Amino acid sequence: MRPTIVILTYNCATTLAPTLERARLLSDEIFAVDSFSTDDTVRVAKELGATVVQHEFIHYGAQRNWAIDNLSITRPWQLHLDAEEIMSPELVAEILALPDNPETESVPSGYFIPRYLRFLGRILRHGGMNPTWHLRLFRSCVGRCEDRKYDQHYYLLSGQTARLRNSMIDDIRLSLSEWTTRHNRWADGEIAELLSGESGGRITASATGNAAEQKRYLRSLYDRAPALLRPFVLFHYRYFFRLGFLDGVEGFIFYVLQTFWFRFLIDAKLWEARKSRNPK
Repeated sequence: MRPTIVILTYNCATTLAPTLERARLLSDEIFAVDSFSTDDTVRVAKELGATVVQHEFIHYGAQRNWAIDNLSITRPWQLHLDAEEIMSPELVAEILALPDNPETESVPSGYFIPRYLRFLGRILRHGGMNPTWHLRLFRSCVGRCEDRKYDQHYYLLSGQTARLRNSMIDDIRLSLSEWTTRHNRWADGEIAELLSGESGGRITASATGNAAEQKRYLRSLYDRAPALLRPFVLFHYRYFFRLGFLDGVEGFIFYVLQTFWFRFLIDAKLWEARKSRNPK
C-alpha cells in the first residue's frame, strides 16, 4: 500500500520537515493543504516533494473535509497527518505491507493508528491517554471528518476498521506561550461546539464501539459531570490513578495545563457564555 498523504499546514516551517521526510518513505503523492502561511512552510513543503494547495481555514473539520472532496487524489487509500506528526519507521513498514486492493472484502476500510505525545522533549507514556487512537488511514470515498470546530475525528461512511500496531509521535515543539495561546483559541471553538446543539456529521458515542466511538462515550460521561468541578477530578484521575506522575516534570506541566487548566478554562468560558445569554 502506498496511500495518498494529506497534511494540513499553517506556519509550521520548523516542524514540517521531519513529518514530510518520513512520509516520503511511504508515498510519492503528498499534499500539503496550507492556510496561507506567512513563514517558510510553503517553501519547505515544496522542497520536500509535497504538492501545496492553499485554502482558507474555517475550522479543522471543514478543512479536512475540503481536502477529501477537492484534492486530486489518485490512490485508493488516504493517510491524513498533522504537520507535527512523525510516523515511526515500523509504522511506515507496517502500512507498506498492507494490501492495496480496495475490492478485497476481507480488508478493513480504515485503520486506527496509535499516537504518542512528545511534550517539552519527552514522550509521555502514562495518564491514560498515551497512546490515543486515531482513524487516519482509510479507503478513498469512505472517510469523512466530523464537522466539529474542535476535537474532531475521522469516521467511515461504510466498512469495518482495524488497529495498526506501530505508532506515530505528535511532536509538539511550540513554546508554552504559543501552546497556551492556541489552547485559549481552541477553548473558544469548544464553547461554540457545545452551544451549537448540532449533531449531524458527528461520531455516535458507544461504550462498545471502535476507539473513536468509545472516546465519545467517555466524553459524554465527562460532560454530564458538574462543570468547574470535573477538571479537578480529571486531573487526579490522569495524574495519580493513571500514573501520569511517572512522566516526570514534563508530564506534570502537561497534565496541569492540558488536563486541568484547559478543561477549567472551557468550563469557565461556558459559564460566562451562558450567563451572558441569561443575565438574570
